[in-house]
Amino acid sequence: MAIAGLQGNEMAQPRVFAHDAVSLGTGSATQIAGTENRGCCLYIGVGGNIEVIMEGSSTSVTFTNVPDGTFMPVLVTHWISGGSNVLALF
Repeated sequence: MAIAGLQGNEMAQPRVFAHDAVSLGTGSATQIAGTENRGCCLYIGVGGNIEVIMEGSSTSVTFTNVPDGTFMPVLVTHWISGGSNVLALF
């Protein structure tokens, strides 16, 4: 699968760190924009129980007691609920 923005030799050496971030409003079952082909990681500013749908699934999962200031190293397509000041990292 091609990663958006990579061309030529860069395709063989994809970056593993985020290169873009989008602030998410309130949690929703709506798909996070830009995750149609690949999920994104999340930064949780204010934690709690975080409910998401992961890239390889169509059902939600809840991560409990996520601390403030956590980078979630999982690929998600939907942020359903929990926490605040959440950023989608691409």
